[in-house]
Amino acid sequence: MAQPFDRTALLKQAGDLDWKSGEFWIGNPWGFNDSSFNLSAFEANRTYLGVDGEVFLDLTYQSGMDSEGDGRASVGADFNNDGMPDVLVRQTGGGPLLLYENHFPKKSYLKVSLRGKESNSLGIGARITLQVGRRTLSRQLYPVNSFLSQSPALVHFGLDRAKEVDGLKIQWPSGRVQEFKNIEVNRHLRFREDSEAFEVVHPPGS
Repeated sequence: MAQPFDRTALLKQAGDLDWKSGEFWIGNPWGFNDSSFNLSAFEANRTYLGVDGEVFLDLTYQSGMDSEGDGRASVGADFNNDGMPDVLVRQTGGGPLLLYENHFPKKSYLKVSLRGKESNSLGIGARITLQVGRRTLSRQLYPVNSFLSQSPALVHFGLDRAKEVDGLKIQWPSGRVQEFKNIEVNRHLRFREDSEAFEVVHPPGS
């Protein structure tokens, strides 16, 4: 059903449909929102908390995220610029946008965004590696996509109680590698592929 490269393509119906049981066919999924069909199977929305990378706790009820709506997209981002990732849920069928603010105890963090020169302009595909004490944290900059939504083009590192990042390395899609030492935490930093300096990004109105 996926057609990532041609939004005008129409696929022929695959076979006979059982309309009584709710089967339907749409020749192009990009036009689903213009149809009268509903994909909802009335699944309950669930929320899990990862603990030490080993187990997941079900926090659906405690978090208030057990919405009865037909949730189709979730975007994790720091919407209020307090250093804590929040969650935005988009529902289909005309339901509301639901924004869940993060109220966990605040910890240290570092946001990293990129501006490419030889690589693409947002540095999509770059690998960012942090050395924080004995820990090595590595992320690749790929904005997460879900149904008709996309997360911001940046990487958000949770750093627990760290007061400094000992080392930061950027491996750009072009092959260029940059390294920085002794980075202050609790900031949003923007690195440029054609510069050995970086800038602090200040939220609007700050």
